[in-house]
Amino acid sequence: MTGAWDDWLAGRRQFVLAPGVYDGLSAKIARAIGFDVLYMTGFGTAASMGLPDVGLATLTEMATSVGRVVEASGLPVIADADTGYGNALNVQRTVRAYERAGAAALHLEDQVFPKKCGFFAGKRVIPAAEHAQKIRAACDARSSDQFVIIARTDALAVHGWNDVVDRVHAYLQAGADVVFVDGIRTREDLDSYVSRVVAPGLPALYNGALIGADEADRLGFRIQILAGAALFAAYSGIYQALTGVRETGSYPADAAILVEGAGGAGLPAITDVLGLPDVYGLERRYQVDSAAG
Repeated sequence: MTGAWDDWLAGRRQFVLAPGVYDGLSAKIARAIGFDVLYMTGFGTAASMGLPDVGLATLTEMATSVGRVVEASGLPVIADADTGYGNALNVQRTVRAYERAGAAALHLEDQVFPKKCGFFAGKRVIPAAEHAQKIRAACDARSSDQFVIIARTDALAVHGWNDVVDRVHAYLQAGADVVFVDGIRTREDLDSYVSRVVAPGLPALYNGALIGADEADRLGFRIQILAGAALFAAYSGIYQALTGVRETGSYPADAAILVEGAGGAGLPAITDVLGLPDVYGLERRYQVDSAAG
């Protein structure tokens, strides 16, 4: 291991809980709530473009999203980099683009391109040796030793646990700082993840909500991401709100309060998160004094 993960965590809590965000607003809300690390979800980023998570979002689009989330939040961001958008040389370009965009970490998966969401059917994986070389290329490409490389494997649904264990060892040997077994669907899957990967002392990330953060920390995971935390809530809220508009022709009751304000609440709740008071402050600071001529 390169030690990048330990360097990155210097001065912060050893276990990281990162909610999934996918745009500037969700990133700002997460920061306002008090999170100190964010996860830019590929599923959510693709969804924000009206696309399913099946490898249609490009490197340029994903790197742009990284920059948007980083700038909006000002926080360390772990970013989904899919398969690296090609071979080992493409991976190096991806690492450089994500670093320039301000990401603190990225994960690279061992699926065949075009990839699929880790919980979709029909996944295929490339040979472990090929992905190990992509991880090695990623480590060679980073300009900062503190940029964290997370090696993700989707081999569980394809080949089973024996292959998964072989792969995570190979990826750590190639220089990955953290490993990430995706597609954990059941508590039995999670228990196997812990016994085969986490308990032997390998630095691992868990993606899911079968357990809470306290238990994930106790079991020995280094990171837990909740990729759909913001997106699923947004989908549900938007769907219900627009259904109400369609049925009644007006704002739903809770949305009307937000727009019109009630007891000093309402619209300022959004504009404060978006930084409007800061904008007004800067306008006053740089305002030209007309009286001074």
